[in-house]
Amino acid sequence: MKKDIPIHKVKDLAIAIVPREFSNQEDEIEVWDTYIINLKDEAITGVLISSKGYGEIDGENKRTTTLRHFFEEIGPKRAYPVEPIPTNLFGLTNEYWVSFMYNGHMYDKKYIFVIGSLASYNFTNVPLIEKKGVMIL
Repeated sequence: MKKDIPIHKVKDLAIAIVPREFSNQEDEIEVWDTYIINLKDEAITGVLISSKGYGEIDGENKRTTTLRHFFEEIGPKRAYPVEPIPTNLFGLTNEYWVSFMYNGHMYDKKYIFVIGSLASYNFTNVPLIEKKGVMIL
C-alpha cells in the first residue's frame, strides 16, 4: 500500500543559479549557470536532474525543451555545473526535478524558481562556489 512506502525528506542538497561573467564587444549576452550542490558529508549517487521552463511571455504560453542530466556520483561538499540558462528565460518558471540515491534510499525533490525570483535582490552567498546567486535549499 502507498501508506507503507516511507517518504524521505531531502536535506543538504541545493540548486543554485549564478550569474556568469560574459561579455562580447558587440553584444552583451548575460548567461547564468545552474549548479547542484551537495552539502552532505557523504556522496549521493544516481543523480538525475530534469529541467524545464514554462509560463507566459507576451500573452503566449511558452514551454522550453525538457533537458535531462545524469551524474553517477556527486561527492560530499561538492558543487557541479548542470546547465547554462540565458536571461531571456527568466520570464518563465524554471523547474529542476532532482532524483538520487542516498544511504540505500531513493529521494526526489522539485526546485522551482518562479517568475521574478532570479534577480539580484534574492542573491545569497552560494556555498562551495564562492559567488553570489539565487539558491533553493
